[in-house]
Amino acid sequence: MDLITTTSDLAAACDRLSKHPVITVDTEFLRETTYYPLLCVVQMASADEAVVIDTLAEGIDLKPFFELMGNEAVLKVFHAARQDIEIVWHQSGTIPHPIFDTQVAAMVLGYGDSIAYDALVERITGHRPDKTHRFTDWSRRPLTADQMHYAVSDVTHLRDVFAALDADLKKRGRSEWVSEEMEVLTSPKTYDFHPERAWERLKTRVRKPKELAVLMEVAAWREQEAQSRDVPRSRVMKDDAVGDIATHAPTSLERLANLRSLPKGFDRSKWGSDIVAAVQRGIARDPATLPKLEKPRGNSNGAAIVELLKVLLRMTSERHAVASKVIATVDDLEQIAADDQADVAALHGWRRELFGEAALSLKHGRLALAIEKGRVVRVDRDKAV
Repeated sequence: MDLITTTSDLAAACDRLSKHPVITVDTEFLRETTYYPLLCVVQMASADEAVVIDTLAEGIDLKPFFELMGNEAVLKVFHAARQDIEIVWHQSGTIPHPIFDTQVAAMVLGYGDSIAYDALVERITGHRPDKTHRFTDWSRRPLTADQMHYAVSDVTHLRDVFAALDADLKKRGRSEWVSEEMEVLTSPKTYDFHPERAWERLKTRVRKPKELAVLMEVAAWREQEAQSRDVPRSRVMKDDAVGDIATHAPTSLERLANLRSLPKGFDRSKWGSDIVAAVQRGIARDPATLPKLEKPRGNSNGAAIVELLKVLLRMTSERHAVASKVIATVDDLEQIAADDQADVAALHGWRRELFGEAALSLKHGRLALAIEKGRVVRVDRDKAV
């Protein structure tokens, strides 16, 4: 196993790999101190070989790797692909395609919600991966022999995992389910984070249009600041502080200084006036241009409906051996409880067939849940009458 440190060697390796219909891919990166992930190592494997690329090697051009990622004739297999794809997208503007995510496939096949790579390898192959270098500093050079072994084992075990999952998906007729998820994972919209949409990432609940407007402006300011300085968002401002500012809308440095969620003296920093300006921009926004806030659930029985839907979801998950998380989220259930036409994944495609239709039937009394011999069962009320 050789470490690739030159563009010519990389081009030759990518040419060899491109002749295979399936390759496995993994990356090692750091992002604790930066906004954008620092790509340190890429490892890939075909049926014939495994290669490790030193992406920090002086003078190396990663263009052959990026071209391989966009090669439509080669299926790229990842585990938990989102961050790997984000890195490739940021550095090259290329979205790897087509891809197969073994974590998603495992969820569709009932291995649980978001199963970790090492646990999946152990369950499928019986091999227990070495976790020693999971949190190693991959930016340090030279790379050790142990690091190289760890990197290669990641993609060689992934070949066996992919083969087993792919065969099981075909056997159960669920390959198309995974394909639908891959289209979401490979959509540029998934990774194109514009500052004006930064507020969508926050779990802060705002209840008034003015609070939403301020939240949008302050979140956008923080995102731009983090991007321009290439530091994590939390280094600029914590999430709870952004929410606090949205709620209190301080329009002066004096009012900003009164917020407990901000460090002492923050109002006197160079950012103090920026935040006040962002607050003022938010207050000045026309409410008609803002996204609509979710109204409180009008149905007083909404919480009870959601609880029943959770039971139905758990039953469906167990019956069909599909992770509940991949069928529907709690937010999906809340929206279904409030609106039959909710635009949620659970009411589209294979999810609707598996769960969505039954969820609507339960909501409207056409389906009931009962306990029979100590187990919760479905009762079709139309047939029971």
